[in-house]
Amino acid sequence: MSLLVVGSVALDSVRTPTDQRDDVLGGSAVYFSYAASYFGPTHLVGVVGDDWPAEHTQLLRNRKIDTQGLQTVSGAKTFRWTGKYLSNMNDRETLEVHLNVFGDFDPVLPDDFRRADFLFLANGSPKVQRKVLDQMQGPKLTVCDTMDLWIREEHDELLDLLTRIDGLVLNDSEAQLLTDDSNLVRAGHKVREMGPKFVVIKKGEHGAMFFSEHETYVLPAFPTERVVDPTGAGDSFAGGMMGYLAEQDSFEPEVLKRAMGYGVVVASFNVEDFSLDRMLQVERADLDKRLAEYQRMLSF
Repeated sequence: MSLLVVGSVALDSVRTPTDQRDDVLGGSAVYFSYAASYFGPTHLVGVVGDDWPAEHTQLLRNRKIDTQGLQTVSGAKTFRWTGKYLSNMNDRETLEVHLNVFGDFDPVLPDDFRRADFLFLANGSPKVQRKVLDQMQGPKLTVCDTMDLWIREEHDELLDLLTRIDGLVLNDSEAQLLTDDSNLVRAGHKVREMGPKFVVIKKGEHGAMFFSEHETYVLPAFPTERVVDPTGAGDSFAGGMMGYLAEQDSFEPEVLKRAMGYGVVVASFNVEDFSLDRMLQVERADLDKRLAEYQRMLSF
């Protein structure tokens, strides 16, 4: 089934305690779509400036990612983010953000994209996410991401959006902020009561929690020895999860749990190098092998 992601496309500069990379391929829609491409074709909608390297677009196309929704604004610059990871590789500081073309992002979906069966609204303004929803023609499943900025600055718009979606992906601190509850189990259920049928709370190196009306469970992170760059891990997790759901054309409980497992596995590969460098070396068979290891680890 067809899968659509709408979100940021960026050039990142990343600093870690041992290394750094400048102007590498990044953005939520990029990480998501590449992760989803292991499971099938993906449609991408985003915006870049004319400083965007053409080889990045070709890399995405080589993965059967449809980029006809990637708009280029002449005379403008691509969204850029610079961040620094602390010694624990979990906490990071944002050093610079230049929204550039992404600051005026007003996505217009190509006609065939509007008929996508599975939709992921990557992290962005709830106002923009609602504009995308208004253009869709009845997707089977709509899931979105959010962040603390939108929870604080566009709270009412976010609450309205939550009544229109099927699933929400957010991290633990964002769930606590949205619900004003430090207990993640209570917070997960409170978020679900705001509208989504299910909620996924990402916990970084501690995995992810799933909440629906009838089921709650926790999946640990895959124990990865080599953590080089965690940038995009959450988006890769979502891409793996949604890619598998679209491939199976189902979001029944058992399928959702396996999709979460694939999300965990894809994210574990993502953190092993900068940008998409590790992902470029991975194929579906590698995901399946690591998922089998992950299942054996969880069986007792």
